[in-house]
Amino acid sequence: MRTDWTQEDFLNSGRVTIEQHILNDMSNICADRDPKKMRVLEVGCGAGRLTKALAEVFGEVHGVDVSGGMIDAARTFQKAQSNALVYQNNGMDLTVLPDLRFDFAFSYLVFQHIPSSEIIESYLSEVSRRLLPGSLFKCQVNGCLGKPRRLSWLSARNTWFGVALSEEQVVDMAERSGFEARHMIGAGTQEFWLWLFKRPN
Repeated sequence: MRTDWTQEDFLNSGRVTIEQHILNDMSNICADRDPKKMRVLEVGCGAGRLTKALAEVFGEVHGVDVSGGMIDAARTFQKAQSNALVYQNNGMDLTVLPDLRFDFAFSYLVFQHIPSSEIIESYLSEVSRRLLPGSLFKCQVNGCLGKPRRLSWLSARNTWFGVALSEEQVVDMAERSGFEARHMIGAGTQEFWLWLFKRPN
């Protein structure tokens, strides 16, 4: 993890990530909608690196993170950006959010640290409940099957090495959560990307 970057470096790195994973995929994300009229959910917003960049593209962005310290940092970045809001959640669900529906949801470098497939599935169900039918949840999980985690969730409270998921597991979890897993790339790697579309109610 870098410790020498400036605030501008930090925020610019978020813009690069959004260019790589959002701006080159706008046909899937937006369909025929104007991004400036879309409400976006970011799961695992951290210190707001991507939240700020997302808010430069979309009309409204809501981010959640389990870390109070990260949320405090994110709020510092969002002070001058009225279309971005962040919330500290409980690490299990999205009950902290206001009663809103979203046009798109995104998560990057988050689920790969969660050591429980049940918690990941809980998040999928929660995101599905919040998304409008037909909308996309684009997320990345750990697909490195057979590689043991160095530390356990309880013994060291270190979640760097989360549970690994197979293609079959992802499809089953998506189906149970109300999604259609239309596309997947990177199975078997740390960058296992999923395109999950909310099925009609």
